[in-house]
Amino acid sequence: MNIAFFLLPKQEVVCFTQDMTFRQALERMEYNRYTAVPIIDAQGGYAGTVTEGDLLWYLKKNADLKLENASKVKLSEVPLRLNNKTVSIDSDMDDLISLAKVQNFVPVVDDMDRFIGIVRRSEIIDYCEKIIMEQQKV
Repeated sequence: MNIAFFLLPKQEVVCFTQDMTFRQALERMEYNRYTAVPIIDAQGGYAGTVTEGDLLWYLKKNADLKLENASKVKLSEVPLRLNNKTVSIDSDMDDLISLAKVQNFVPVVDDMDRFIGIVRRSEIIDYCEKIIMEQQKV
């Protein structure tokens, strides 16, 4: 099955830009209660995923950073621990299953490598559950 059926489009995804500040990222993650958020570059491509852990590790290594100064640090300065893989929009669900084991979501790009949305791990698990249930009925 084509993953387009499971795609949460970019317009509905909370995304960060590389020029967003540390403080903005922290506050938006807190407000939305997300633990991982995709980062988009200036050309609209997928640049990576920032996690709560990335922000915490940055704070630990920069103990002098205060909330007031966090607006001077660009998100692009924060090292990202994970290297989430993308898939193209014409991929099928089998391509996503192995990625879903280690990623909260799988970023999806178009044929020009622009970020167009995500497929959430919960959607992938629901799909697998449906297949298993159908096979048990046979």
